[in-house]
Amino acid sequence: MPDQFLPVDATGLRVLVTAGAAGIGRVIARAFAARGARVAVCDVDDAALAAFSAEHPQALALRADVAEEDEVAALFSAVRDRLGGLDVLVNNAGIAGPTAGIEQVTRAALDRTLAVDVVGMFLCAAQATPLLRAAGGGCIVNLGSVASRLGFPLRTPYSAAKWGVVGFTQSLAIELGPQNIRVNAILPGHVGGERFARVVRAKAEAAGIDEAEMRGAMLDAVAMKRTVAPEDIANMALFLASPFGASVSGQALSVCGGVQMMR
Repeated sequence: MPDQFLPVDATGLRVLVTAGAAGIGRVIARAFAARGARVAVCDVDDAALAAFSAEHPQALALRADVAEEDEVAALFSAVRDRLGGLDVLVNNAGIAGPTAGIEQVTRAALDRTLAVDVVGMFLCAAQATPLLRAAGGGCIVNLGSVASRLGFPLRTPYSAAKWGVVGFTQSLAIELGPQNIRVNAILPGHVGGERFARVVRAKAEAAGIDEAEMRGAMLDAVAMKRTVAPEDIANMALFLASPFGASVSGQALSVCGGVQMMR
């Protein structure tokens, strides 16, 4: 695969990417590793962790569910022991949640979406803060969504969680700024891949139309009329963690091709 990553020097940075063994997280982890960082990832998918370890034998790959406080504590203990500290946390872990009208959304589905997408981010940031402070400062990158700024019908648990990510990001940036810790959110749009395909399939079924029609309707609301690549998200994370992003904090940065409406 051609190198599509931003040519910044991340040599020596100690980076943790949650849900980093597959999907967008894997590409972000690859980007930092390609630029010289020492990378750790966590995930709940054992097969993905094994594949990531085979591809990146120098990286630290651990199983951890970010919604479970004990597992998060163990994860950060391992990061501290194996990497010697932390410079960058990429809070990537998140789930899509249910696709359904509000009357059909179960409490269990709502709770799980909020637990992973918001509570997990909080738990990881809380554990990362003393490590970043000890390093003299650092960077937290939270993965939101274009649904962090737009309504998303039939995806209310996900949208509510992702709006929460922006409030969390802006509040934490103010709190940690005096400690030289920058906190930003990346808001991806429709990222090409299996996850987007699943969302299209679920929304098409809920709306009673075929998948091609639903995909077309979703992309018609994008200025560039296309999905974005995972590498686009990884490059924004690299920028934010680099000296070029040294004065950027408390921001929610859309990488979405110009999404105007969520359908």
